[in-house]
Amino acid sequence: MTSKQGIKPEDLYQLKSVADPQVSPDGTEVVYVETRIDDKKKDYVSNLFYIKLNEKIPQQWTFGENKTNSPIWSPDGSKIAFVSTRNGKPQIFVLSKTGGEAKQITHCKNGATSPIWSPCGKKLAFSVKLGKNESIDDKAEPDKKEDKELKPLEIEKMKHKSDAAGFMDMEQFTHIATVNLESGEIELMTEGKHHFQLGTWSPNGKYLSYSADLTEDLDFSFMSDLYLLDVETKHARKLTEGTGVFYQTSWSPNSRYIAFVGSEREFENATHAKLWIYDLEHNLTTCVTSEFDAPVGDFVVGDFLQSVVAPRVQWLEDSESFYFQVTDRGNTAIYFGNLSGELYPAIHDDQYVYGFSLDQKNDKAVVAISTTTNPGDLFYVNLNTGEKEQLTQVNEEFLKTRELSVPEAMEYEGADGWKVSGWMMKPIGYEEGKKYPLILEIHGGPHAMYANTYFNEFQILAAQGFAVLYTNPRGSHGYGQKFVDAVRGDYGGNDYQDLMAAVDFALEHYDFIDQDRLGVTGGSYGGFMTNWIVGHTNRFKAAVTQRCISNWISFYGVSDIGYYFNDWQIQAGLDNIEKLWHHSPLKYVDNVETPLLILHSEKDYRCPIEQAEQLFIALKHRKKETKFVRFPESNHELSRSGKPTLRINRLEYIRDWFVEYL
Repeated sequence: MTSKQGIKPEDLYQLKSVADPQVSPDGTEVVYVETRIDDKKKDYVSNLFYIKLNEKIPQQWTFGENKTNSPIWSPDGSKIAFVSTRNGKPQIFVLSKTGGEAKQITHCKNGATSPIWSPCGKKLAFSVKLGKNESIDDKAEPDKKEDKELKPLEIEKMKHKSDAAGFMDMEQFTHIATVNLESGEIELMTEGKHHFQLGTWSPNGKYLSYSADLTEDLDFSFMSDLYLLDVETKHARKLTEGTGVFYQTSWSPNSRYIAFVGSEREFENATHAKLWIYDLEHNLTTCVTSEFDAPVGDFVVGDFLQSVVAPRVQWLEDSESFYFQVTDRGNTAIYFGNLSGELYPAIHDDQYVYGFSLDQKNDKAVVAISTTTNPGDLFYVNLNTGEKEQLTQVNEEFLKTRELSVPEAMEYEGADGWKVSGWMMKPIGYEEGKKYPLILEIHGGPHAMYANTYFNEFQILAAQGFAVLYTNPRGSHGYGQKFVDAVRGDYGGNDYQDLMAAVDFALEHYDFIDQDRLGVTGGSYGGFMTNWIVGHTNRFKAAVTQRCISNWISFYGVSDIGYYFNDWQIQAGLDNIEKLWHHSPLKYVDNVETPLLILHSEKDYRCPIEQAEQLFIALKHRKKETKFVRFPESNHELSRSGKPTLRINRLEYIRDWFVEYL
């Protein structure tokens, strides 16, 4: 028997998250964000930490019980700009490396985010939201506790709510501004009734890049173009042709090339993101990864890390070579590329690289890495040799008191003979010859990917004596464009067959699994698939559906993305009710014999709670075994970034349901 215990839901209060490393301009220091959950406040607290790379001793740089993020070094390396909520709304502060109090730079009415330095170090550009009749000079007022007057909400647009922001102020738009650090003078750089997403400042100081969708009918626009804004004249120049969605710019040090990420949406939202480079001298755009069958960027699904920022393409000093992040076969890797067309992996191990910052001079980087048994730490990596030194051990002491289950990678044959990848976790305290219940976990998206990373929920289930099986069925990222596209129009078809084949493979190859004690759970698309499974087979003895979809007909009108997601994914609209109903788990509710726990957030606008309500009432009406748990003040992100107490409640409900029925 094991002497140590496994992970428990309340351990969330002990675990810390490190993310968003930023290496200083001279390559000798790094600043990063550390997030923990404050036990008294029952909320997230994040602060900046600093490491001198030749000493490798972390020091805390900011303090307090607020949220701090987006650190960025000044060009001379003497200061750090960052965003903090210490005075209410997020505002931008500047901290001198030599110490002292951070100086608040912005006081904008609706807050300020995304700071970037001008190359001269005298200005900062940032993002700001402005509503009707609001000016860039309007100051934030202290948050008052009195009740706000209730007003009706007028809606004329289909895109009027979002899971992240709730109901949107249709007169409020995101703009770009600059602030002069000496005078404090703020200048608005964009205008009009459109959203402008700030990119990066060119090293020669001439341009700010941004992405925007300037289409008039935003309800039916899913594109965004890149622009260069001349800082002097405020004249904008369009770089892309309105053919796709493009974002995340990055300049070569000589200001001649601008790298960016995006796609022409050939397969709608299932399209691989690619890396592009625009040559300002020749007005020429090249797709660097056109022959590369993996998406650029981070498509990993997880339930633990906080403050993760997808790293931009990062250039070396020669303005010819660069590094970028790729999602590939259960891992995220860092790839090297250059203008001659070379592409190869610099780091490609069984791990999740969730951030990196390059020392431009010498092919070294500070890399944020998570593995199946390490929630996440920073490493100093030589990108030429792969040599790495660990810089942080934020969870090491706590994890010494816990036993973790180590997932074993597996590959099996899914529908049509396609190869599918997955992992098997043995329960904590595993004993040879004993039989254990198995839980199949299904990720959301569906265009996401389980990876070689720490998954808190899986460890909690393993600690409770369950084996855990999780896979990347068709529709998942990381296994090629054909694979990720194959689920569209076929929800509940070969994706379901891939998952059942995983269970069959597990029963055949792992003799410790009790075939009479199988459970299944998943969220979002994984919730849809859990509902589909219990309506199509009785082999599972317990199921937990989370933030699910049960009825595509109503989803069309109630989800923040429904009216276009149905077209893209089910490939049917309201003119084809039969197809929408065919793919709806609610249609098959008479077949359900599996005890089903339904978990849903009240303010989930992605998969609204009416999806759970319909399913619950239909099951109860037929005297099926079910329970419905509603989480207040929570949205679609409950499992990842929801209120800590509710995240813990959710984990306890899942664990206890499976304990009761398996």
